[in-house]
Amino acid sequence: MPVDMVLHNAKIYIRGRIVEAGLAIDEGRIIRIAKETNLPPASTKLNLKGHVTLPGLIDSHVHLRNQQLAYKEDFFSGTAAAAAGGVTLTIDMPNNKPVTMDSISLRERMRLAERRAVVNVAFYSAFPQKLEEVPSIVKEGAMAFKLYMSEKIGGLDIDDDKLLLQAFNRVAKMGVPVAVHAEDRKILETKRREMEKTGRKDVEAYVKARPPEAEAQAIKRIVQLAKKSGVQVHFCHVSSAVGLNAFLTAKKDGLPVTCEVTPHHLLLSLEHLKRYRTLALTNPPLRTRKDVIALWSALKQGFIDALASDHAPHTVEEKEVESVWDAKPGIPGLETTLPLLLTQVSEGRLTIADLVRLTSEKPAEIFNLRNRGCLEEGNWADIVVVDINRKYKIDSSNFYSKAKYSPFDGWSVKGKPTKTFVNGQLVMDEGEIVAKPGTSQIVRWKG
Repeated sequence: MPVDMVLHNAKIYIRGRIVEAGLAIDEGRIIRIAKETNLPPASTKLNLKGHVTLPGLIDSHVHLRNQQLAYKEDFFSGTAAAAAGGVTLTIDMPNNKPVTMDSISLRERMRLAERRAVVNVAFYSAFPQKLEEVPSIVKEGAMAFKLYMSEKIGGLDIDDDKLLLQAFNRVAKMGVPVAVHAEDRKILETKRREMEKTGRKDVEAYVKARPPEAEAQAIKRIVQLAKKSGVQVHFCHVSSAVGLNAFLTAKKDGLPVTCEVTPHHLLLSLEHLKRYRTLALTNPPLRTRKDVIALWSALKQGFIDALASDHAPHTVEEKEVESVWDAKPGIPGLETTLPLLLTQVSEGRLTIADLVRLTSEKPAEIFNLRNRGCLEEGNWADIVVVDINRKYKIDSSNFYSKAKYSPFDGWSVKGKPTKTFVNGQLVMDEGEIVAKPGTSQIVRWKG
């Protein structure tokens, strides 16, 4: 019997090196990696033209919106953007309308995504009003809990350390991670009041209202709770040198902590924010060049665990406003992450091994995504094929995302995803989405 598909004439990234080989796929999984003569017959055979073949990206920080925010993004447009960017699994954040914070709201999001998504989708939940609901949320399939230290999203009083510790203890028993947006609410509110009193409404005032100290303070606070509870903590979008140092202290102490950085915090700085204004506004905000250098240094030393887009789509009208306090913070990133990173590979700042570790292998490990994150026999066939030599300019008007803007607009990049396979099915081919909505999987936590 022939297998479903054979991909041949490929340069496949396997366990730290690139080998010339082919892949046999059957029932969504990789069943053989071998030279073409040793591959089984197949119903479909695709020539990958010698292009580099990598594990599909796992983007652990994505806002797919939908429901009452569907005008910004929906499960089809967001996952189509993911497929176009070589992302085969997204983990959806809970700050939606309604907030994902119990088994009922989680089940509803899963139901909607199941019908519309073209890449695999997993889900975060915010903490519920009643902590005894934590097990039912995990049983429903939540991949992790998300805690926002900058504002109350979900059922927890973020100013109550005793309550946070109770929550962490419960989650630790379930074995799932807690992802944290680390910016201290009290510092943010105090600084913003100071800026507003002076009548300032420019982007530099926004940066002063969200200082690096707020990030460091929140990280230190969470680390103390992690010490007491033993819960696995994943710090989202670390952006500053002082925040990074607070995290690294915890890591060196052997605590179960990981962190991610975003392409925009690695490649943009305060100078870009002044130039692009509110289009480049995000939380945490873009930092100084010194902070960018610190992030790159930590990345090269292997201290950063993952790269994630923090894809946060809004309408252009919500971004281009007169007062920075009225602007919606967030940058769409699903379609730019891989080309930007491949460009860094081309320029020698990253290796292919770094890229795969940060965007596929380590996210799969952090979130216990079994049989994903690397190209191995028996794993799901989540694959991105890239033309590492193709040069082009980023053009947000062509995004599949509803957010048709980007601070990377017009940037020259080298390296383009040309094909994306999700569970063995070709979903994106040369920029075109070729799969029907609802062809992917909802990926649930498996403890």
